Amino acid sequence: MALHLETELGKLKNIIIKIGVLAENQVSEAAKAVLFEPVSEGKDLKKAEEKIDKLDVKIYDICQSVFALQQPVASDLRIIMSAMQISNEIERIGDLSMSVIKSSKNIKEKHELISKFDIESIVKEVEAITARTNKCLQSMDVENIQQIFDLNNSIKKKSGEAIQNIISEMKSHSKTVISGTYLIISLKHFERIADHCTNVAESIYFVVNAQIIKHEKFDSSKLEH
Repeated sequence: MALHLETELGKLKNIIIKIGVLAENQVSEAAKAVLFEPVSEGKDLKKAEEKIDKLDVKIYDICQSVFALQQPVASDLRIIMSAMQISNEIERIGDLSMSVIKSSKNIKEKHELISKFDIESIVKEVEAITARTNKCLQSMDVENIQQIFDLNNSIKKKSGEAIQNIISEMKSHSKTVISGTYLIISLKHFERIADHCTNVAESIYFVVNAQIIKHEKFDSSKLEH
């Protein structure tokens, strides 16, 4: 019985890592779309999206099976509870990335909004927070969680400033209204991706330390070494 539980938990961890990598790739594709770089073909993106959905269902199936048959306790129970939460967060990251790709088709390069308001730095930070979250997920190392929370705060600040600048530009130059509107939508999606990354980090911390934290109140100086 114990060996079967260990095997199922091993499967669970491997699937979560796979789904995290797929979502990270989706974020990279979304970043390319906003920055006018070549994006993978639609059919490839669709396949990746479908694979994320299938793995998400598989995670729930494993969790339900373990709950029903294995009666997990303590750390094993935390892993199972968090796996379902993490899977949901990662699936949303993939969905939001696809929404960014679709919105970006309506952002015209000629309006120069991307370069004028340094959107690239925001997009690069979103890629960075996703990569750091995946690294943390793979290693279950909570030492770098503060960096994830700091990136989230930076993304929110920069995105908020950029959105206000874009709105001002739209008021002054009517030709930028359509592109500006879709760029704002994309920035809000990127903000949500960062939020989901912090939620994953919070779940990882819970698995490792059996403590519930919120990134707004997290103080890495209080971590035990």
